[in-house]
Amino acid sequence: MELLTPGTGLIFWQAITFLAVVFILGRFAWGPIMSSLKAREDSIEDALRAADLAKEEMKILQADNEKLLQEARKERDEILKEAQTAANRIRSEAKEDAESSASRILDDARREIIQQKEKALAEMKGMVADLSIDIAEKVLRRELEDKGSQEKLVNDLLKDTKLN
Repeated sequence: MELLTPGTGLIFWQAITFLAVVFILGRFAWGPIMSSLKAREDSIEDALRAADLAKEEMKILQADNEKLLQEARKERDEILKEAQTAANRIRSEAKEDAESSASRILDDARREIIQQKEKALAEMKGMVADLSIDIAEKVLRRELEDKGSQEKLVNDLLKDTKLN
């Protein structure tokens, strides 16, 4: 039974040994172990804080990126709107130029037609005048072949003419 109940001397020496081990460990091992654990705990807390800061910075950067994307989209829309406006303006200017050119060409054509018409009328009047003179000359020659008709014509002309 001695194995089941230890003696008082054994308990005494085991207690002294235990206290010595605790003292030595407390003096030399627990301080460094505790300081390493504290340092590890601090480094973990620092890493967590850094991760939180990085997370916040990522949120800020993401918000900035979103803002930049919105600004880029807005700028793109403005550029497209300006390009559309410029295209419409160029199209309308080209249309106006074409209309003015067409109007100018039509006016020139009308003037040319009028000039050609007046020229043709002048030529026709000249031809009619020449033809009339030829016809009148032939009629007068036939009428004035004899001397009596010549005297009659002269007398008729003198009657029509009034002296002042």
